[in-house]
Amino acid sequence: LPVCVCDGMSGATDIPDIDYSVIPLTALNFSVRKKLGLFLNPSTMVAGDWTALAELMGFDYLEIKNYEQCQNPTKKVLEDWQAKCPAATVDKLLQMLKDMERDDVLTDPQLCKDIAFQKSPVNAFISCFCREGLQEVPGDDEPGAGAGGHMPELFDAFICYCQSDIGFVHEMIRQLEQTECKLKLCVFDRDVLPGTCVWSITSELIERRCKRMVVVISDDYLDSNSCDFQTKFALSLSPGARTKRLIPVIYKPMKKPFPSILRFLTLCDYTKPCTQSWFWSRLARALTLP
Repeated sequence: LPVCVCDGMSGATDIPDIDYSVIPLTALNFSVRKKLGLFLNPSTMVAGDWTALAELMGFDYLEIKNYEQCQNPTKKVLEDWQAKCPAATVDKLLQMLKDMERDDVLTDPQLCKDIAFQKSPVNAFISCFCREGLQEVPGDDEPGAGAGGHMPELFDAFICYCQSDIGFVHEMIRQLEQTECKLKLCVFDRDVLPGTCVWSITSELIERRCKRMVVVISDDYLDSNSCDFQTKFALSLSPGARTKRLIPVIYKPMKKPFPSILRFLTLCDYTKPCTQSWFWSRLARALTLP
């Protein structure tokens, strides 16, 4: 692949090889798209800009002229390409940049690191849930969408859990939503309508609709592919927990080791009788932080 992390230039970023051909274009988050715009939006006589990319994506002259009115044409082109081409992948985008001879983009260490670090955890998850191709996240069917699909609902927290822990999730709903806390939790089995692509709507919710993510840790959680993806995806959005995005919770004793990727985060522990009296108020305060 034409990226620094996969072309023998990994000295810039210590990241393992990734199969970008299975990663849909919708996997690229806003920071990556913004960085691509910084590279491709300016017109240049010596290298292909966003117009060259649009031509490679199959847009015609009039469509490209209309994109000139956009403040960030690269962002708009990417969005429209993924909408009209369900098979659009990160690999195809990188190949187009290679055809444009934009080596400055392909070898930018930070951009390579952002793409690789944010998307490497999803390979196994995509193969499980998106074998048939990724669809756009529907407008009117999004959780909490208002009339006509406008102003989709925002949540205080996305709850990451496995099915065996659903009883504790119900208790969390009672304690945080149905009390004076009045928090809005996003519980996948309750708030997401059937028929949407699991990976697509999950990443949309975690990245754009939920301020925080509560991770319900248990032995079964460690064996869940969906929980593994959700946790790693959220971590990638907040490296080093700088924005306190993840809040791990443990509610029953575990036989397996606590996940190492979460050991640097402060834990809400419901297993200790001495802390149960302030467990819910402490969790609620963490979720209401700005």
